[in-house]
Amino acid sequence: MTEKRTRATGPHLLSGIRILDLGTMVAGPVACTLFADYGAEVIKIEVPERGDTVRDLGPFVEGECLYWHVEARNKKSITLNLREPEGQRLLCELVRQADAVVENFRPGTLEQWGLGYDALRAHNPGLVLLRVSGFGQTGPYRTRAGYDRIGLAFGGLLGITGYPDRPPVRIGTSTADYQTAILGAFALMTALYHRDVMGGEGQEIDLSMYESVIRFTEVLVPEYDRLGVVRKPRGNKHFAAAPGEHFLTSSGRYMILTISADAGFQRLCVAMDRPELAQDEKYATHTRRWENVDTLNALIAQWILNQPEDDLKAKLDEAKLAYSFIYGIDDIMADPHYEARQSIATVTHPRIGPVKMAGVFPRFSGKPHKTIEPAPDLGQHNAEVYGDWLGLDESALAALKAKGIV
Repeated sequence: MTEKRTRATGPHLLSGIRILDLGTMVAGPVACTLFADYGAEVIKIEVPERGDTVRDLGPFVEGECLYWHVEARNKKSITLNLREPEGQRLLCELVRQADAVVENFRPGTLEQWGLGYDALRAHNPGLVLLRVSGFGQTGPYRTRAGYDRIGLAFGGLLGITGYPDRPPVRIGTSTADYQTAILGAFALMTALYHRDVMGGEGQEIDLSMYESVIRFTEVLVPEYDRLGVVRKPRGNKHFAAAPGEHFLTSSGRYMILTISADAGFQRLCVAMDRPELAQDEKYATHTRRWENVDTLNALIAQWILNQPEDDLKAKLDEAKLAYSFIYGIDDIMADPHYEARQSIATVTHPRIGPVKMAGVFPRFSGKPHKTIEPAPDLGQHNAEVYGDWLGLDESALAALKAKGIV
């Protein structure tokens, strides 16, 4: 059993936690960013001279990558060449003072460098190692490369997205990456709780991207297992929403309206001045509405299209129904609800000035989240981290830099 640790107190919920972020791109690093947003000290370890791949992806403002500034915020950056023995030795020294390490290399890479979990744990028995990969650390596909769209495809989500008469459609953002990041952060917090609160040991966590996807595919597995149903793309229709579609409004934009409960459908019928629809045997229950969803959606589509938009919103609000217009980013930035909740944060970058990005969620009633700090320059914190953690002075760092270690 590992002894419970006494942490330094601080102004934020996760003050005192130290994480070494060895990841690249999105899934592993964003799991770390979620910790950094709440005050954990996250040290981003990057390849000397080149840095993380995200730095080169764009879009750019005056040479600064906006993607990098969103996903590497609140972190510190140091450089370290893990392919060299001296770099591996320095990592092991850093591990002694860390709570966790996060990596998303292809499985086997850390072992090739002599940095597998057993090797790292020898320097810190309580270490938590989160390993993120496309296909997991075991299994016949373990060495395959895995990226967001690969995870969506292999995890079953891409195959049910889009319309039945067209090729599958990619979701608009890196959904598999972000699902994996969220599960990764949850797993890391679970392991730290087990270690620090329950007096347990360190953990090696194996998290694959495809499993992060299939975990959130509703009843896809049991539906096939027990009923033999192979779900196909259905466009905007879903079996749990009848009616449910993306409806064109009189202003020329689209809105989403979905209803599952019978009581909600009855309120919609009243709002439409068609209360008799709720008594029609074709629409009386959700099962019957799903069987007749195309006819029902067509009725509602015509009603929505014929309503002035303000009247439509008033009727739906009075009926206490869930709906939303389909927003573009311009709508988001102009919406008063986003403004009232300060959902969009402004981060001041020292070279390009203010940059707006999504804020820190969720909100806690106790200690505040960290005020967002700009993403770091490559190796910006070399002197601070190597000095404070390992006691290396300026001349020692210069020697390491000359050898290509940092």
